[in-house]
Amino acid sequence: MAEPMSADEFAAALRAEGVPVTECGPWRTHHRNHKGAWGPAHGVMIHHTVTSGTDATVRLCRDGYEGLPGPLCHAVIAKDGVAHLVGYGRANHAGLGDPDVLAAVVAEAALPAKQQAAVDGNRHFYGFECENLGDGKDPWPAAQLDTIERAAAALCRHHGWNARSVIGHSEWQPGKIDPKGFTMTSMRERIDERLRA
Repeated sequence: MAEPMSADEFAAALRAEGVPVTECGPWRTHHRNHKGAWGPAHGVMIHHTVTSGTDATVRLCRDGYEGLPGPLCHAVIAKDGVAHLVGYGRANHAGLGDPDVLAAVVAEAALPAKQQAAVDGNRHFYGFECENLGDGKDPWPAAQLDTIERAAAALCRHHGWNARSVIGHSEWQPGKIDPKGFTMTSMRERIDERLRA
């Protein structure tokens, strides 16, 4: 269990880990906190956007769409590896997920199979949306994967978490497939190696 970082701490942690950061408007106060609690923080969730084009992707993740208001994450990780900060606080990214998965993330234990959507993930997870069509064919450039690794490691380092605190949306909620095109097992290995370095 951890108190969420402040917005300034979040940006500073990313930069300290070598993440190239762009701040998008008044992102520090753009959130959904009026809809529910933000925190305690338990982990980091990785998504793909099913979009192409960085400008359109950032705009969508900042503003949301009819039926799902933004922000849809805390930062968008573009193909070129730049992390665009679009919101901070509660964000519409995780939705409802499996309580056994949340318990495993808290315990930094191996993840069980997700079977139900019953607990609020928007309250407990930092979220990174990663620009990708999510079809298993759209490439994941090395710069983008490097930033996913660095960004997740930055938050883990701040909170004293290990790489098991980082999960994909597909590991949280039944019916979700993201991120598609790399495995979360391989990404956790990268994050773990970075945290040990």
